[in-house]
Amino acid sequence: MIENNNAKEKKWILKFEESNDVTVASAKIAAELDIHPIIAKLLYNRGYCDVDSARTFIRMESEMLCDPFEMKDIDKGVERIHSAVKRKEKITVYGDYDVDGVTSVCTLYLYLRSLGANIDYYIPNRSGEGYGVSISAIDAIKETGTSLIITVDTGITAIEEVEYAKKIGVDFVITDHHECREDLPRAVAVINPHRLDCKYPFKELAGVGVVFKLVSACEERICGMSKREAAIRIFTHYADLVAIGTIADVMPIKDENRIIVSYGLKMIENTNRPGITALINASVAKSEAQKNDKRKKRTKITSGYIGYTLAPRINAAGRIRSATLAVELFLASDSDNANRIANELCQANKERQNEENKIMKEAFEKIEKMNIDENPVVVLDADNWHHGVIGIVASRITEKFSRPSILISFDGNDGDTPYELEIGKGSGRSIKGLNLVDALYHCSDHLVKFGGHELAAGLSVSRSEIDNFRKKINEYARSNLKEENMVPTVDADCVITFEDLNINLAQQLQQLEPYGVGNPIPAFILRGAFVNEITSISDGKHTRMVIGDGNVSVTAMYFSNSPESTGIKVGDRIDVLFNLDVNEWLGRRSVQLILKDVKRSLGENEITQLERKRFEEIWNGAFYAPEENIFPIRDDFVKVYQFINNAYRQGTEIISHRDMVARLSRGNDTSKIGYIKLKFIIKILYELNLLGVEELETELYRFSVHYSHNSQKTPLEKSNLLRRLKSQQRKY
Repeated sequence: MIENNNAKEKKWILKFEESNDVTVASAKIAAELDIHPIIAKLLYNRGYCDVDSARTFIRMESEMLCDPFEMKDIDKGVERIHSAVKRKEKITVYGDYDVDGVTSVCTLYLYLRSLGANIDYYIPNRSGEGYGVSISAIDAIKETGTSLIITVDTGITAIEEVEYAKKIGVDFVITDHHECREDLPRAVAVINPHRLDCKYPFKELAGVGVVFKLVSACEERICGMSKREAAIRIFTHYADLVAIGTIADVMPIKDENRIIVSYGLKMIENTNRPGITALINASVAKSEAQKNDKRKKRTKITSGYIGYTLAPRINAAGRIRSATLAVELFLASDSDNANRIANELCQANKERQNEENKIMKEAFEKIEKMNIDENPVVVLDADNWHHGVIGIVASRITEKFSRPSILISFDGNDGDTPYELEIGKGSGRSIKGLNLVDALYHCSDHLVKFGGHELAAGLSVSRSEIDNFRKKINEYARSNLKEENMVPTVDADCVITFEDLNINLAQQLQQLEPYGVGNPIPAFILRGAFVNEITSISDGKHTRMVIGDGNVSVTAMYFSNSPESTGIKVGDRIDVLFNLDVNEWLGRRSVQLILKDVKRSLGENEITQLERKRFEEIWNGAFYAPEENIFPIRDDFVKVYQFINNAYRQGTEIISHRDMVARLSRGNDTSKIGYIKLKFIIKILYELNLLGVEELETELYRFSVHYSHNSQKTPLEKSNLLRRLKSQQRKY
């Protein structure tokens, strides 16, 4: 796919290309399920390539829920929990301080309390204790009389800590979802779908998702319910918490997660949980709250609302205050207490935003003083950065510069430790192409500890090792990270026209919800739109456009971009990449575009230059992606040969390349033969002696057709050029 890109522009990755196979399959899906053809194409593009899989995705059939007892060690965990409940042993749920950890703690705590367990919980302080299980925490928990600790969203690396607990008479059941190595803690049970010996089919549960499977298993085994009865009861009581944790931890919204999140969002819409009601109300401006008596009328509960509105406020507890504050919010049984906590969380979130802005300013000043192109990984450190906020700033840096980043803070050292031996806590974010956990493992001899996911991880490092760590992780990145991975990209599902922009399509898109990682909000490309109006809104923070094709016009919102920053003016022709939204105003519903990126439309000469350049690159051996639609199939050769043959028979010998591209694209035929593909087809037909080709001037051909008396089809595999072209196509 040829797009106009330079170093500052985002590269548009078009995930959907028309072909005969796709057209036939998506048309069948649309007809069988009675859905919009574009919805069918989106389903096909997301891997639901036949009617049955597409139907299952839309209907979210319960058969997609896996048997919890397929998860390794879950039977051992249930047995130990059952024993503790019967004997009235004290159980402490030990969790992480982020949203996933908080919701995991609350789900397991509430469930075990419903069984009559002697139950408590513990979440370490981010600043004082840091991430994970510690021996000091085990000692403190032991002092309360606990004999069983159940970790949630943490614990998979606690090998030494579990051994210590055994010696003092405390058992561990570990539930986690972070990546793990072959060596595991020797706990009573280690429940993690990422275990190398775990055959559980769905690996991408959040920490709270693993807890959901554990309590479902307990409901079956301890309460004697069937799998269906157990699942229904656990859904009914805890799906809201599981959905919040799953969304906030950026888990793929597919398979089991899709069912959980869908049910959970509906549950939140009509919640009876005082803490959730209070947090939603506290998140809404007072003026809006006064205008609306009923919350559900003013707030549509979506994955985006959870991720961008509620989750930051829950996270703020662990970042700025204590995560126990967020736990107490969800455990609150009365509105007054819930409202008090919710308002405190909103205040903590404002403090977090102020701290984030301060750290971001300092981090960008550091980056300006360095040559960022020298190292593929940005590693920054400071003495006074707040541990709870550096991860957010790392995300901003990675987003802005399209490269992994790690921020390390030495804030909180007691002053007794020698300067060079002070321990800094770091938080990192990565990009596709560099597994951050693998990179940290490569540098483990310079780290105190580390853990996390492919794209986000935490670490501890002594001050004396900072330079060695920075050097080694960049050496690793240079060997494993490709230059193309560091080009900012934005994905689009397919190209549509103004004729497609109607309320019917916008409404049918709701069938694909809930959205999230693995099932993103559909993004479309619209080309050659005229800018009819452009105005600034919210004091120039955002841009509102009216764009059209001469017959149809729509409103387009470009948030966080002023009209001046876009460089676009009335009368320009632009290409836009956008999400399709429904705007409601005074009882009237209309479609509007939420723009993700804007480019000036290329003129024909510019397009030709880019296509010529790309052809020369591939002709000289460059690799190309399948979505560029360059490799021709037999039908493409037949189509081009027949076109040239017919023109030749009618006395037309001289044809321009551009005219051939245009005329071959007419009609309803969706098999696209673009500039580069046609260029290769002509050269291959010439190589196989099926055509005579004389180039009179640049891309103006005189053709002669060579007829074969052989009744057999010409074997295309004889073409050396075609074989070479196939070898240059990337394989994913």
